[in-house]
Amino acid sequence: MAEVKYNEDNIKSLDWKEHIRLRPGMYIGKLGDGSHIDDGIYILIKEVIDNSIDEYVMGYGKHIELKIEDGRVSVRDFGRGIPLGKVVDCVSKINTGGKYDSKAFKKSVGLNGVGTKAVNALSTYFKVQAYRDEKTKIAEFNQGILTKESKIIKGNASNGTLIEFEPDNNIFKNYKFRSDYVENQLWNYAYLNAGLKINFNNKVIYSKNGLLDLLTKKTNPEHLRYPIIHLKGEDIEIALTHGQQYGEEYYSFVNGQNTTQGGTHLQAYREAIVSTIRNFYSKTFDSKDIHASIIGAISVRVEEPVFESQTKTKLGSLNIGPEGPSVKAFVMDFLKNNLDNFLHKNKDIAEAILKRIQQSERERKEIAGIKKLANQRAKKANIHNKKLRDCRLHLTDKVKKTSEENRMATTIFITEGDSASGSITKARDVQRQAVFSLRGKPLNCYGMTKKIVYQNEELNLLQHALDIEDGIENLRYNRVVIATDADVDGMHIRLLLLTFFLQFFPDLVRQRHLYILNTPLFRVRDKQKTFYCYDETEKQNAIKSLRGKPEITRFKGLGEISPSEFGGFIGEDIRLDQVLLQEQTSIEDILGYYMGKNTPQRQQFIINNLKYEIDELNQEKGVIELKDEDNPVEPKVNTQQILLEKEIE
Repeated sequence: MAEVKYNEDNIKSLDWKEHIRLRPGMYIGKLGDGSHIDDGIYILIKEVIDNSIDEYVMGYGKHIELKIEDGRVSVRDFGRGIPLGKVVDCVSKINTGGKYDSKAFKKSVGLNGVGTKAVNALSTYFKVQAYRDEKTKIAEFNQGILTKESKIIKGNASNGTLIEFEPDNNIFKNYKFRSDYVENQLWNYAYLNAGLKINFNNKVIYSKNGLLDLLTKKTNPEHLRYPIIHLKGEDIEIALTHGQQYGEEYYSFVNGQNTTQGGTHLQAYREAIVSTIRNFYSKTFDSKDIHASIIGAISVRVEEPVFESQTKTKLGSLNIGPEGPSVKAFVMDFLKNNLDNFLHKNKDIAEAILKRIQQSERERKEIAGIKKLANQRAKKANIHNKKLRDCRLHLTDKVKKTSEENRMATTIFITEGDSASGSITKARDVQRQAVFSLRGKPLNCYGMTKKIVYQNEELNLLQHALDIEDGIENLRYNRVVIATDADVDGMHIRLLLLTFFLQFFPDLVRQRHLYILNTPLFRVRDKQKTFYCYDETEKQNAIKSLRGKPEITRFKGLGEISPSEFGGFIGEDIRLDQVLLQEQTSIEDILGYYMGKNTPQRQQFIINNLKYEIDELNQEKGVIELKDEDNPVEPKVNTQQILLEKEIE
């Protein structure tokens, strides 16, 4: 083996923009094309708007304008504006900015001076224009390189800052902004900054009541046990209620930043709720019974917050500020005083909370015996040999609980049947990808209690394989992928699995761990080229690009795809649809509508969404459960498939 030289020539120094472009994930997380809500192009928007929000928090500018058109983003705020002599430095010099002066930005979202520099470096066009005291200055960049700089000139526009940028298509391949994702982002800003008005493509986003408005929009009043409790103090705001669903539902924020992975403030909030309720009722309730079905939100403001990554999704700060109390003590004291006082003044709500806790207690004790037997059955079934082909990252873990680093790198495919599971098992990356094989169609568990999970062997073994029996804190895999055939039976299994997760483990969906695997429907090839096509349009384009007579294969099941081919579909170019709940989606409503009793409204919805296809080449036709034998053209999709495609997108 040739010796690899390591000397002075191997040591390289990168300037700020080169480093950001070489390692963008360090600054904005995942890249993506905009199809997922946490893709990098949305982080770019956030980094710019965060600065405008900081101006509002400091008492400057009550209005922000955001426009997105043809891939270009424009953000105009009406704060103080960047000091004109430092316009270029603030967007192009690392560790330069006003956030280092605690007097100018006391409780800011960003403190490390990186955000807008990352946007600048990752954009093919970046413009900054500052307005201050009837003067203005403009600078333009390409991939972080200054291309144009104006002198300070007169201008009569209101004070503030304008940022425009176009993400680099070489980094964000074929990116496209989804307005619903952006709007969801902006609503969070509005809820956390009551009174702030955001104009997004001429649509006004505004909240008067903060977190009360957030939970009101996220819930259906008919499914709540009692009216939402809303409490607000200096640097802290909470909202709280109990619903009908399984699991817990929390929305947490720090300095206006949506901390989707929680952190010390959310942990303190959950502990404070338990402590306050136990003290109020003078009972040692099990914390699981108090937390069951909770829907809550918390927002805190912290001086010099410490986040666990540049994307700021998890708070790591232990204290409120350099000289302040611990986050835990701060949140605990607020709830101990304010929630306790609220419950004393609102006896009807206190009684409703007590009834909900007691109901959860009864249900937990009722299934205790069944749960014990189910655990014994799962152990006897030797799940890790017969049902689960685990990945080596888990098998080689020396500790009982899978390490967080290993968990984040793993994926599990849930499939049905020996042929499908066999293809995936042979083609997978054994280091990081696991396979769980279902036997037949899973139970339709809509409207059932969790007792049924332990009584049904397949569902019980599935929850044990994922290790979510007591909640998703111990979830063994970062991505849970439903991998079913692209036929009626496959669609039906997909629907039943979605129902299972939404019914009993909604947090798995809310925290974005659930995906649908896309596999090609067609293989189009001649002697020179082969194309794998995921829809009819791709198939037709492939046919046109071939010179010879094409051979067209229609894949009806995963088992029909050879392992050598399958490996290309679950590797680096894997196509996954992330299952996301839309802003206004209620799990109870959606499951009731699609899985409950048939209604005229649902029948009309099915009729309106049926799609037809005739394969002109081989006359292969899709089949669904409802067919008209006299009609030669049969609908292509399962009538209930809409659950995913239309509502959970």
